Amino acid sequence: MAELNEAVRAGHKKQSGVRKFKKQSIRVDLTPMVDLGFLLITFFVFTTSISQPTALSLALPQDVPDPVRQTQPESGALTLLLAGHDKIFYYEKNNPHTMRAVSFADVRSVIMDKKTRTKPSDFMIILKPGPESSYRNTINILDEMTINTVKRYALVDISPDEFQWMKGSESKEQITH
Repeated sequence: MAELNEAVRAGHKKQSGVRKFKKQSIRVDLTPMVDLGFLLITFFVFTTSISQPTALSLALPQDVPDPVRQTQPESGALTLLLAGHDKIFYYEKNNPHTMRAVSFADVRSVIMDKKTRTKPSDFMIILKPGPESSYRNTINILDEMTINTVKRYALVDISPDEFQWMKGSESKEQITH
C-alpha cells in the first residue's frame, strides 16, 4: 500500500499575533489507482488485434529440365545489357554475337521495333545491368518498361561471357569512331 505522509515540524517558534494550526499528516492510498492502471493495460492488451505480417507474393516460373529449355525458341527475347557512360548493348534470339550498341535516347525505338515484330505472348525483355552501369540507368530502363507497357521483363545478373562480349563491342565501337 502506498501512502503519502508529511511530518509535523517539531520545535517551531511561535510568533505573536499569528495563529498557527498544527499540520496533520495526510495519507493517500494509491492502491486502487494502481489496480485501475493494470486493469486498463489488461483491457487494451486483450482487445487489440495483433497485426498480421504482410508478405509479397511472387509468381516464380516452374523449373524446367535443361533439354526442354534448350529446345524452346527464344525469338521473343530481347536482352539489354546496361554498360557505363549511358550506353546500352542489346541482342536478340540469345545470340550475343549480334550485339549492337544504342544510347538511352534510342532504346525506346529498339524496344518498340522488337515489340511490333513479336507476338505479345512471346515478347520478353531481359535486363542485365553491368558492373559499370549506374543505379540511375537501371531505374531509367525500368521506367522505359513502364512507358512501353512491357508486361514481361526480368532483371538478371550479367554473365562473365556477356560482360566480355560487351567490353569487346565497346572497344570496337571506340576504334570505329
